[in-house]
Amino acid sequence: MPSIEACLFDLDGVIVDTAKYHYIAWRQLANDLGFDLTHAQNELLKGISRMESLEIILAIGGVKLTDEEKLQRATEKNSRYLALCMQMTPADTLPGVRAFLDELKKGGIKIGLGSASKNAKVILERIDMLSYFETIVDGNRITIGKPDPQVFLMGAADLAALPAQCVVFEDALAGIQSAKAAGMLAVGIGEKAVLTQADIVIPGFADFHFQDMEAAFA
Repeated sequence: MPSIEACLFDLDGVIVDTAKYHYIAWRQLANDLGFDLTHAQNELLKGISRMESLEIILAIGGVKLTDEEKLQRATEKNSRYLALCMQMTPADTLPGVRAFLDELKKGGIKIGLGSASKNAKVILERIDMLSYFETIVDGNRITIGKPDPQVFLMGAADLAALPAQCVVFEDALAGIQSAKAAGMLAVGIGEKAVLTQADIVIPGFADFHFQDMEAAFA
């Protein structure tokens, strides 16, 4: 197997948990339209773009909007979400992430971010982690969302790494599918029962280290 040259990370649920903020903002949007959004329904929005998420929510509520109204609602949601994110601090980084990225740096591994979020840079700045990433491929750059492999293929190209030399860290099924479609190794963050297509699944970075990754893909 080719040696690992680069690691690509999703943002939400991998580096930081912004899912709670997304849920608050989307639920408020649903409430404004006259219905509620459950936690279970919110799971359907994991890893996909803002406009795709809005379409799912409108389908749940049986609400029809014009394209102009959709754009307005999506903008309102994002404003609420960003206001919540502005409360974030480095303490909101998920356990073990910073130490793991430090280990990657010491090991000479290139680090990139691959996220559907259009707010990735803002969030990384809030948690003081922007400097770790040599490239950021986010919703402002991609034209096709996950599970299409575009986001991770762009990241690999930016880092001058072959797809087979890249390891992707993802918490969403769509993200794992994106990584595998790109021909990359995939580490799932979460439950094995959900992330069945990942090469390995870990609960988080608290007990996962550089040498564990090397051993898993030796």
